[in-house]
Amino acid sequence: MRSARHFRLLALGYGISAYGTYLDYVALNIFIYHITGSALDTGLFMAFRLAATAAAGIVSGRLVSRRDRKLLMAGADATAAIALLVLVSAGGSARVPVLFGLAIVLGTCSTLSQVALRSSIPEIVGSEQRVGANSLLVTVRSMAMVAGFVSAGLVVASFGYTAAFALDATTYVLSALILLLLPIKTRSKPASGGITTAEDPGERAWLAPLRAAPVLAVMIGIRMADGLGSSSHNVGLPIYSSALNPTHPTAFISQFWATWAVGNIIAQQAWRWYARRTGAAPGERVFVVAACVMSGAFIVVFSGLPTLPAVIAALVAGIADGTTEIAYVSRLQEAPDEQRGRLFGLSASAENTSFGLGMVVSGALMQRFSPFQVVAAFHGLAIGLCTGFLLFLISNGAFRKMRTGARQTPENVYD
Repeated sequence: MRSARHFRLLALGYGISAYGTYLDYVALNIFIYHITGSALDTGLFMAFRLAATAAAGIVSGRLVSRRDRKLLMAGADATAAIALLVLVSAGGSARVPVLFGLAIVLGTCSTLSQVALRSSIPEIVGSEQRVGANSLLVTVRSMAMVAGFVSAGLVVASFGYTAAFALDATTYVLSALILLLLPIKTRSKPASGGITTAEDPGERAWLAPLRAAPVLAVMIGIRMADGLGSSSHNVGLPIYSSALNPTHPTAFISQFWATWAVGNIIAQQAWRWYARRTGAAPGERVFVVAACVMSGAFIVVFSGLPTLPAVIAALVAGIADGTTEIAYVSRLQEAPDEQRGRLFGLSASAENTSFGLGMVVSGALMQRFSPFQVVAAFHGLAIGLCTGFLLFLISNGAFRKMRTGARQTPENVYD
């Protein structure tokens, strides 16, 4: 792998930053409920953060196409750290408005950093190594998620909110420093005299990648459907877990996410091995089949099975989820460098918007329907879209083979 050592250090910094992100997901939500005593304020805080995450995608795409990506990632981490330190220094009634401002800052910085990093991978490690690099990053993120979720409550209980936020800020500072010190190239040089997509801020800039490869538009649409499905099982898990064990309502959630993370890591390591062995990336068919399996497994989790089969279904969901992400990100990274930033920005906005809307709709539907019914409906939609796309890919492949065969000469047909 080109610049392998540098990339491993980059992955380390990314993991540290991701740990801080998952730590503050828990700590900040607990904190705002602690100081306001209002479930509405807690929900609004989460909505502000999610809305900022979705809205930042389009802006991030333009910035990543025009500016130094390494500086953008480092700047996003540094800005998040400063915002957390402002919260630590704020006191009394000032903390509530600071918290809502912090939600916007953290959501925006998270999207900007993600879009810049995903757009940069082929330039940092080389296009042929992007699958292994993507797998490493997702593995690191999965481990950071488990560590952040598990340790957040312990850190708050043992040392208090101020220490938790200071630790969180420190993770962002470390990540920014690692980025700034690494001698990595995050952008390809445009052809001499050529006009890049980054120089065209109009509608063509956004539509160029999708017009060149309409399959990407369908894949982004499927990711939006996956976002709806993800929102339904995120809303449904606390309800379902509480119904399973009212005395220990978090038991099943903990088992589910831990098993899901293990499955995700298994998938990432398997695809890293496959990429090193073959040099190939998973294509659209792998993406769509894995998405179907993932949605089906999430539905099974809520079907009322005993704990062991449900946990196995969670493991399958994690494996399929990891495979879907690797195939999706690697496919989008095939776009030219000057288009890649806008493409990932559009994808981030689409995924986060569908997830946010899905959270609202799922919560409303679960007032009348069971978690299984809502999860089955939302993930069933994703399965339907995936099935249609898979049939298209199969028929299109068969049609191409027929056309290729028709162009062969009689001598070549029997070779």
